[in-house]
Amino acid sequence: MAKAKKRQSTAARNDQRPSSSAAQGADKPATLKDLLRPDLVEKLKAHSSELKAADEQRKEQERQQIEAARKAEQKRLENDFEHLLNNSRMDWRQHK
Repeated sequence: MAKAKKRQSTAARNDQRPSSSAAQGADKPATLKDLLRPDLVEKLKAHSSELKAADEQRKEQERQQIEAARKAEQKRLENDFEHLLNNSRMDWRQHK
């Protein structure tokens, strides 16, 4: 008897629900994109892409500066006799 009541109550709930997809879309909360004007959304997207491009350019410049500093340090060390002497192998038999 309890099973029959459960089936009836489930069927009653299913009958109360709207079957159209438009009613299901209305149940969803409105997003910020839906609330803003389309031209404002486009401006925000354009601004976002500009900021991303500027960030990528800044990162590339930083990478180039680091690379240039590394090359300058390497060149300075190649001209430093003490550094070359300290970092050379002491096996002079190879150079006979």
